[in-house]
Amino acid sequence: MEQSLEDKDKSRLRLLIVFRLIIITLFLGVAIFIDIKKTGIPVSVKTLNFLYFIIAATYFFSIIYILLLKVIKDFKINVYGQLAIDVIMVTLIVYITGSLRSNYSVLYTLVIIYSVIFLGRYGGLIIASAAGILYGLLLDFEFFNIIPPVTFFEYGYDYTAEDVFIRILVHIVSFYVLALLASFVVEQEKKTRFLLKEKESEFDQLDLLFRSIIESLDTGVMTINLQGVIKTFNRAAEEITGFPLAAVINRQVVDVFPEFGAIFNFGIYDKQIRSRMGVVIQGNKKQKIHLGCSSSPLRDKEDKIIGSILIFQNLTEIKLMEETLEKSKRLALIGEMAAGLAHEMRNPLASITGSIELLKQGLKLKDTDERLMKIILRSKDQLDSFVRDFLLLARPIPLNSEMVDINSIISDILESLKLSADWMADIKINCSLGDGVIIFANREQIRQVINNLVLNAIQAMKEGGILSILTRSMKHHDREVIEINVGDTGMGIEEKDMEKVFEPFFTKKHKGTGLGLTIVSRIVDGYGGRIHLESGLNRGTVCRVWLPSRRESVV
Repeated sequence: MEQSLEDKDKSRLRLLIVFRLIIITLFLGVAIFIDIKKTGIPVSVKTLNFLYFIIAATYFFSIIYILLLKVIKDFKINVYGQLAIDVIMVTLIVYITGSLRSNYSVLYTLVIIYSVIFLGRYGGLIIASAAGILYGLLLDFEFFNIIPPVTFFEYGYDYTAEDVFIRILVHIVSFYVLALLASFVVEQEKKTRFLLKEKESEFDQLDLLFRSIIESLDTGVMTINLQGVIKTFNRAAEEITGFPLAAVINRQVVDVFPEFGAIFNFGIYDKQIRSRMGVVIQGNKKQKIHLGCSSSPLRDKEDKIIGSILIFQNLTEIKLMEETLEKSKRLALIGEMAAGLAHEMRNPLASITGSIELLKQGLKLKDTDERLMKIILRSKDQLDSFVRDFLLLARPIPLNSEMVDINSIISDILESLKLSADWMADIKINCSLGDGVIIFANREQIRQVINNLVLNAIQAMKEGGILSILTRSMKHHDREVIEINVGDTGMGIEEKDMEKVFEPFFTKKHKGTGLGLTIVSRIVDGYGGRIHLESGLNRGTVCRVWLPSRRESVV
C-alpha cells in the first residue's frame, strides 16, 4: 500500500510539471503575440531576452524537478520547492511585463490553486502569503527605484504611491480569498469523495454479504435478464448441474438449459404468480437430473420487472428412492404371486416326474430315446428350478453356495435350448469361453441368469443371426471378477424402452411374462454384481454381467 501511495504522489508531481510547461509555453507565448498585434509596437530586445530566459529557466527547472523526484522521497518538500520557484518565476514574468501595468499577475492564482490542491488549506495560505509578499516587494522596489523598471514597451509609465498600495492590497486580499475558497472547494470535494468511498465500501460489503449468502446456500440459484441471459449462477447450482460458472454466465438460458426456457418466460411475464414445478434436465455429463423448481419475476426498486429468478433443488436421489420403493412394492406383489404359483405348479411337475420315471423303468429304451428321456427330465428340472427361483423376487439370496463352473453351465444350457421350440436353425453360435471362470454362488441361480439371457437373445433373432457368448476372469479394483457377455444380432431395443427392461412384467414379446430380466437383475444385485445393457433399434443387444468370484461387491 505504501508503495502505491508513493507512486501516486510521483504521478501527481509529474502531472504538475507537465501542467507548468504547458502554461508557461502556451499562455505566455500567446499573450505576447496578442499584445504585439494589439499595439503594433515591437517588443524591445531586452524584454524578449528576459522572456526567453524565463521560458528556458522553466524548462530547466522542470528537468531538475524530475531528477529530484528520484532523490527526494518526501512529497511535501518536492511540492513546496516547486511552488516556491513557480512564485519566483511568476514574479519575474510580472516584472518584465510592466509590474503594475502587467496583466500576468493572474498567474499567481494558478500557483495558489494547485498549491491548495496538493498541500491543502495550510499550504495554500503559505503560498498565497509568499505570492503577496513577492508581488508587494516587486512593486515597492520598482516604485522606490531600488530596481530599474523593465517595461514591455519602450516608453515609461508614471504611477503614484496610492496606486501601488491599492494594487498590492487588492492582490494580497485576492490571494488569501482565493486560497480560502479553493481550500473550501477542495475540502468539500475530499469529503464528497470520502463519503462516496464509504458508500462504495458499504455497497461492497452488502454485495459481499449477498454473494456470501447466495454462495452458502445448498439450493441452486440462477437469475436471467429480460433478454434471457444468465447473470447469476451460485456454487450450489454448479454442483447440482455439473456446469461451471464460466460455462453458463452471460449465455442464453435456452442454450444451456432448454428445459428452463418455459419456466423463465412464465415467471417474467406473469407478475403475480410464482410457478413451482418439477423439471428433468440434462447435466454437464449428459446425466438426467430431477429438479424441484420455483420461479418468480425479479424486480428493481421501482417494482419494474428486470428479469427472473429460479431456485431449484436436486430431487434425483428422492426420485430414485421413490422408484426403489415402487419397485419394492412390485416385487412384494410378485413374491406373493410367486408363492401361489409355485404351489400350483409343483404338484403337476411332481406327477410328470413320477410318470416319466415309471415309463423309464418299464420300457427298454434305445440310446437315442434314453438321451431324449434325459433331456425331458432335465427340462423338467429346469422348469422346477425356474419356479423355485421365481421366489427370488421376494426373498434373499440363499446361503447354500458352491464353486460353480460358468462354462459348464453355458454348455448345458446351449444343449438344452437347441432342442427347444425357441431354437432357430439359422442361429449361429460364437462362443469365447475363458479359462478359470469359476464363481462361488448358488448353481441354480447362476444357471437361471445365463438361461434367461441366452433365451432372450434367441427369441430376439426370429429370422436367425449370431449368438455371441463370452466369459472371462478379470481384475477390477484388485478384485477377481467374472464377466459374462451375451449378445445377439436381433431387432434390438428402442432407447425409450431401455429404462424399463428390468421392470417386472415389461415385455414387447407376444409370449412371455416380462420377468426374465427382472429375475436376472435381482440375482445379480443379490451377489453385489453389476449388469449393463447395450442396444439400439435394429442394432442387436449385448448384455454384460459382472459377478464377484467371491462374496464381494463390484464397484
